[in-house]
Amino acid sequence: MAVAQGAKPLSLNADEEQYVARTPWLDAWVQFRRNRMAVLSLIFIIGLIFLALTADFWQRLGFLDDPYFQHEGTGMAFAAPMTCSLDPRRQDPQWCFILGTDEVRRDFFTRIIYGTRVSMAVGVVGAAVSMLVGVAYGVVAGYYGGRLDNLMMRFVDFMYAIPDLALIILLQTFFKALSDYRETVGPLGRTLVDIDRAMGGLFFLFIVIGLLSWIGIARLSRGQILGQKNKEYVEAARSIGARNNRIIFTHLLPNILGPLVVVGCLAVPGFIFTESALSFLGIGVNPPVPSWGSLIADAQRRGFASTPHMVLGPGLMLTLTVLAFNFLADGLRDALDPSLRGR
Repeated sequence: MAVAQGAKPLSLNADEEQYVARTPWLDAWVQFRRNRMAVLSLIFIIGLIFLALTADFWQRLGFLDDPYFQHEGTGMAFAAPMTCSLDPRRQDPQWCFILGTDEVRRDFFTRIIYGTRVSMAVGVVGAAVSMLVGVAYGVVAGYYGGRLDNLMMRFVDFMYAIPDLALIILLQTFFKALSDYRETVGPLGRTLVDIDRAMGGLFFLFIVIGLLSWIGIARLSRGQILGQKNKEYVEAARSIGARNNRIIFTHLLPNILGPLVVVGCLAVPGFIFTESALSFLGIGVNPPVPSWGSLIADAQRRGFASTPHMVLGPGLMLTLTVLAFNFLADGLRDALDPSLRGR
């Protein structure tokens, strides 16, 4: 039977045209949605970010307390959860503490919510810095190669030889001492100290994390570039006169971004743990800025046996956040790896 002129040929697969029309990122999103744990983890992380950004709004509505306000009272009765106190700032004369108060009678539940800001900020900023600096460093070293690659990677090997945690503690101790002796440093030092104080101690923490967080991403991106720069599509781009910048940003980066995103997502829990450990040791954020590590340290000083709820709150938030990022990274790995599609 003859086919009418202009008629569209029939396809044996009804979904073939829809599948062909998908972009690689849309196909990855369809694959990602099949992983329920990854989707739930993404929703949980978005909820944490939303809660951290809107904490002041909920405080104005009366659902959260001021994290720095010290309530009046005597004795240790306020340490117990679900206790109430007279609050002259509210029309309702009673303000109840879901998780009790700390040693200076600040609402502990509110401080956990505000501590989300610090932990999420450190994790997101650390991952962003590691991605930007590490990818740029590794791409330049891997693409241009030769002596430049050898020199750049020897510096990375030198940085790998330095213990991360020991260097982080050393740098944080130095910056804390710099803040204590603000008047004896130059104008630049005083400016940095003022910025750090305005950010509650996060500025120096961002500097410390930024100095060391990019090394692993740099080696990974260099290896990905070495495996891709001699492929046929790169040679075809060179043959038509494409410049190096166009080859890197248009052809190479989109093809190596998948593994880098997964590694960057897995790095976020490490940065959150680093901040919590530093705050637990007393060299993290400046008091009274709340963070999950400093809250656990406060509970440790009061005794875990007498106030177990003060450990469960920040500890549970820290555990759930780390698990959420790990599940999210697993889902991204499955979605961005073409060899795992449909499994």
